[in-house]
Amino acid sequence: MFWPMLAIALGFLGIAVLGVLAVRVFVEVQRLGRQVAHTTQRISQAAEDLETAAVGLARTGESLR
Repeated sequence: MFWPMLAIALGFLGIAVLGVLAVRVFVEVQRLGRQVAHTTQRISQAAEDLETAAVGLARTGESLR
């Protein structure tokens, strides 16, 4: 009777460990998603700034050399 109870306890412990790890992975994926969204916004803003600067440079007729 001891071995079946031990097997059940270890099985439950294994499931609990997997649950904790799944929660940790979920939290890290959420954090990564927020970082990707923030970086995408920064890249878009930098592209807009570059486009604005290029238009201004084209209007003046100057070159970068």
